[in-house]
Amino acid sequence: MTAPTASEVPAPTLTAAAVPVQPRRPWQPVWRAIVLRSALVPVIVLSPLVALPPGADHRFNVYANGARYLARPWELFGEAVHSVPQYLNLGNFRPLGRMVEWALDTVTFAITDLLGLPANVSLRLVAMVSAILLTLATVVLAESVLSRGRTFAGPPSLVSAVLPFAVGGSFVAAGRTSTTVLFGGLYFLTAALVLLAAAAAACVVGRHRLGPRLGALAVVTGAALAAFNEMAWLALPLAALVALVRARAVLGLSWRQTVGGARFTGLLWAGFLPVAIPVRVIIAGRCAGGTCYSGSDVAPAGMLGALPNRLTSWVPPLMWQRAGEGPYGHTLGPAVLVALVVLLPLVVRFRRDLPRYDSPDRRQAGALAATGIAVLLPAATMGALNEQLQRLAAAGWWGLGWRDSALAGAGGALLTVAVLAWVFARSHHSGRAHRRGTLAGVLLLVVIAAISTSANRDHRAGVAAERPAYVHDRVAQEIADFDRSAAGDGRRCTLREQFRASLPRDRRPGYQPEMRRFDQAVNAASYRLAHRPFCTRGPA
Repeated sequence: MTAPTASEVPAPTLTAAAVPVQPRRPWQPVWRAIVLRSALVPVIVLSPLVALPPGADHRFNVYANGARYLARPWELFGEAVHSVPQYLNLGNFRPLGRMVEWALDTVTFAITDLLGLPANVSLRLVAMVSAILLTLATVVLAESVLSRGRTFAGPPSLVSAVLPFAVGGSFVAAGRTSTTVLFGGLYFLTAALVLLAAAAAACVVGRHRLGPRLGALAVVTGAALAAFNEMAWLALPLAALVALVRARAVLGLSWRQTVGGARFTGLLWAGFLPVAIPVRVIIAGRCAGGTCYSGSDVAPAGMLGALPNRLTSWVPPLMWQRAGEGPYGHTLGPAVLVALVVLLPLVVRFRRDLPRYDSPDRRQAGALAATGIAVLLPAATMGALNEQLQRLAAAGWWGLGWRDSALAGAGGALLTVAVLAWVFARSHHSGRAHRRGTLAGVLLLVVIAAISTSANRDHRAGVAAERPAYVHDRVAQEIADFDRSAAGDGRRCTLREQFRASLPRDRRPGYQPEMRRFDQAVNAASYRLAHRPFCTRGPA
């Protein structure tokens, strides 16, 4: 009698209950928690500003641009191209940036039209969404730099879990020119675009071939960055630096391999330079007489004196002082406790997920610090090149926000978390010391975010107490809740006269350009929403 062969032995039948079901990616819930944290922390910090009255161009653009392009969205692209000569004469070239800005105005006005919210509230909601995208972009950049394998193919880094707390704390209304107050939607999105372009350069490090599609995408992206705005131009040097940091400090590639993997960055430059160089030559010629827009002026002579000011303008305690235009001690009130109560559940979830994160070593922490400096230094340098900021720096205005604030805040957050990761690196501490140190660092960042929330509350209260801000707040409310009665028309005409009274004395008589701009903007909005003029005693 012969024994049965292996092929003759029947295979055991496994029932569904006997097969253990393992999740393919057990870290997916952890990633979902990071995404949720990236959304909630900015919303909490920015929530006191949700009813902040509009200022500067926002007083008019939300109504004029929003009403126009909501009714005729196809005109947006053509107008952006048609306006290029006009803006070149003013000293800037931002056709894609203007398209995005006008599109954001349109989205803001659409929210007002759909939900009946005042335009100032809609404006802050759009800025909050942009701040969330910036927070997520910062996380993506950090993960792209620190990953030693394919990005997002494994458990998230501990850095990615901590970053939302640090980035959220930087969203402070540090003065009226801060991106948290003025053009937040545009400049938060610009900063996110810069960080994502750099993250893409980091992800392709080590590839021997890019392929025609990725290569063409890099060239087109470079040209788009040149046509976006000046802050977007910082994506080019940042991409080169980030690719170098990941190649050398994280992956340990040779110089030959590093240069070979720089093709993506080289193609970004190949698309960027043919657009940027002619534009700067044209602007230099047209602005040689000093007649261009002062916000676009470049003053290299005073840059070094203002650079320390801009390098530290992202530091939260300095920004808290600017938020209330005075000593920041009064921000330590009930608003801080409320913010802490709302933020602490996020810390509880972080503590629960702590063992599931990939803890970086000190080499990776050093790479993250270099990345933070690579983000912060160019942003601060661009701010220091502005002549107006140079005067403010010389006058001692530390912590004042400007267009560089969104990018500098992200860079400062990366640098802060890098220091925490280096100090409490698991490779240099026991498991208990690593966990306790990390939790202590996160709690510190949460306290900073809570105080930033209170500082934003102080800024909103201070602005709302001013007469011009009150007028624009009421204008937004009247447009959203348009009253067709004679009493409603009387209230709106009174607001129109109050706007005239808020202008400098030399601009009140007659029909000055600012008064004309007000009428055009509010009439465009009221005709779009109610098919009537804002005030029947004004021009139709």
